[in-house]
Amino acid sequence: MKTFEGRVAVVTGAAQGIGYAIAQKLLEEKLSKLAVLDWNGEAATAAAESLKAVNPDAEILAVQCNIADEANVNAAFAEIEEKLGGVDVLVNNAGITRDIMFHKMNFQQWDSVLKVNLYGTYNCCKAVMQGMRDRCYGRIVNISSTVAYGNAGQANYSATKGAIVSLTKTLAKEGARKNITVNAIAPHAIDTAMMRSVPPEVLESVMNNHVMKRLGKPEEVAALVAFLANEEAGYVSGTHIDCSGADRT
Repeated sequence: MKTFEGRVAVVTGAAQGIGYAIAQKLLEEKLSKLAVLDWNGEAATAAAESLKAVNPDAEILAVQCNIADEANVNAAFAEIEEKLGGVDVLVNNAGITRDIMFHKMNFQQWDSVLKVNLYGTYNCCKAVMQGMRDRCYGRIVNISSTVAYGNAGQANYSATKGAIVSLTKTLAKEGARKNITVNAIAPHAIDTAMMRSVPPEVLESVMNNHVMKRLGKPEEVAALVAFLANEEAGYVSGTHIDCSGADRT
């Protein structure tokens, strides 16, 4: 597999968890320039400092950004392009949950998840798409979820992740002739702070009922992202790949 030398990548929600693991993997594959984008500016800065040890030759930029805010996203990506150059690889990883049964869900709980997960993905894709088309090159990887297939108590989250799959497949068709691939990955039960925040009995049940009897690792998602984001994966586009350990129930 080719390295990412000479490439500019943006990873959203990169201060921790899956996003951090993705950033680390790309740097291990000799990524030249990376923007660590997160709503928490201090966390983004700390992550960028930590990641420098992975690839000392890379330029790493920490960017505070609320991806739900279009103006904020446009300003952030303008800064990235000015300091690092045109974006070659975009990984839309940032997301939130507000889990509650639908009959108890209020509009704020519904709306906040849509704004971050779906509108945030739209805002970031929109910010890079024209530049990718102009340069006839781009790799976009959207982090969906197996919850896209539905899950009780997550109507808001499920709706966003299902919509991201449809967006992915549409953008893949629109970008095909410009050498832009767009793919989605659907993780299931990955060992992150978000997953560890669920009640212990729920976490234990998830692991006990899983065919592998364990949670997935952020690094296992990151490895798949690195493949899809690579130049050599140019004929893989419009896919929605489960990263679920053969169990997406």
